[in-house]
Amino acid sequence: MNPIKSLAGVTLISCALTQAAWAQEPESCKQVRFAEIGWADIAATTGVAMTLTEGLGYQPRKIMASVPIAFTGVKKGQIDVFLGYWAPSMDAVIEPFLKDDGVKVLPKANLEGAKYTLAVPTYAAEAGLKSFQDIAKFKDQLGGKIYGIEPGNDGNLLIEKMIEDNQYALGDFRMVESSEAGMLVQVQRAVKKQQPVVFLGWAPHPMNTQYDLTYLAGGDEVFGPDYGAAKVYTVVSKDYEARCANVGKLLNNLQFSVEIESQLMDKVLQKEDPTKVAKDWIRANPQALDQWLQGVTTYDGKDGAAAVKQYLAL
Repeated sequence: MNPIKSLAGVTLISCALTQAAWAQEPESCKQVRFAEIGWADIAATTGVAMTLTEGLGYQPRKIMASVPIAFTGVKKGQIDVFLGYWAPSMDAVIEPFLKDDGVKVLPKANLEGAKYTLAVPTYAAEAGLKSFQDIAKFKDQLGGKIYGIEPGNDGNLLIEKMIEDNQYALGDFRMVESSEAGMLVQVQRAVKKQQPVVFLGWAPHPMNTQYDLTYLAGGDEVFGPDYGAAKVYTVVSKDYEARCANVGKLLNNLQFSVEIESQLMDKVLQKEDPTKVAKDWIRANPQALDQWLQGVTTYDGKDGAAAVKQYLAL
């Protein structure tokens, strides 16, 4: 036996073991806890993230929460990831968490080209309800109601503040809280009767193709300029990227388009399981993995793309 070759072989094995140990994430990173707030878009994107992390050998878990509780959970380390920070509408909600360095917002938006503001059916706009300033003129026809979604939602808070401050002469109005699905039931009922209705509208969302909608002008002070133009960001606990660098890399890669989210959300709103929707969509669009998994490994440091493709039988 050649002692030099033997020594070289030991050295190579030792290096390989060292690299593998370095590449594997800590045990504390194996479970990835995602916040889900009951919105179809966040359910869809979270479904994609959970599918990818499971394919990489992690154990994703979904935790249902309101927006404030999602941020609180991230700050306290009870939630690792929240994919649904809509800016600027959630700015006031997240501000205290950013001030005390309790959470971190990843620098790249996971969605651009979104919007979030009040909307009406187009027939109502054609009848004169075209702006925030017009809402009060239609008080009787609207029953003095503006429809929001789940309690604690940032959009609801903006509506409540408008009413409290009598902004746009809305002091006598009442906001109706329910859920995304509940609000859209009210919209559907109004559309069937061709009655005016004011509600929270946003894109991406299938409501934009299911109904002929008009977003109200004049709400820049409340929802921001350009009809509530928005970006959606990913929020993690402040030290998450340092502790779980591989998942952090995946989350920074995870970017969507309005078109992609609309396709995913359409199925989610048909009550299909979001992870099943995600798997079906990725199988039909495997090219998306090239960006999402660039530089990402499995939990134990192996080829991430190969593992996910095997997991999805691609």
